[in-house]
Amino acid sequence: MARRTDRLFADRTAAGRALLPLLEKWRGSDAIVCAIPRGGVPVAAVVAGELGLPLDVVVVRKLGSASNEELAVGAIADGARVIEDAAVRYAGMDAADLAAVEERERAELQRREAAFGIAAHDVAGRTAIVVDDGVATGATAVAACRALRVRGARHIVLAAPVAPETFSPPADAVDEYVCAHPQRDFWAVGQFYRDFTQTTDAEVIELLRAATQPE
Repeated sequence: MARRTDRLFADRTAAGRALLPLLEKWRGSDAIVCAIPRGGVPVAAVVAGELGLPLDVVVVRKLGSASNEELAVGAIADGARVIEDAAVRYAGMDAADLAAVEERERAELQRREAAFGIAAHDVAGRTAIVVDDGVATGATAVAACRALRVRGARHIVLAAPVAPETFSPPADAVDEYVCAHPQRDFWAVGQFYRDFTQTTDAEVIELLRAATQPE
């Protein structure tokens, strides 16, 4: 049977607009919009631009299974590591498999941090609004939020255009969670976009460069 698709968003710009009503209370505040590259950056750029907030990035890498990179078994960020033990067991991975995947992804994490920059804005004592183009397992989003907690964010908001309706982030990572379109029938973030073309490094850099970043 073919998987059902529900194209909620034309593209990531439209997904960003869908988040605006849920984040209106932060307009003109001291909050910082922290995008998860790469796909979260076009979404977050809309949010930051419309609400008059600075745009930053929190770089995270998904840890895929040794046999299927699309199956997330965890995620890493600067100062944060999330491992989904049930997913690791399901994937049949041992400690050596996990270490090999993590070593590879940590190298890519460092490359992206060098390309995009990190901590352009000091989040200590401020609200960080974490934005991605969607939440699947939640490992990536949780790693991003925990990394910002390490950096001293006072209040962390996780904002997703779409996510499984069963998803609930852990309280130690997220103070507030909003989702424009929680979904019962969920198998991949891309199913909800008409245009889910991969965002490039160059596009991320240009969006960050063009962003209005009031301080």
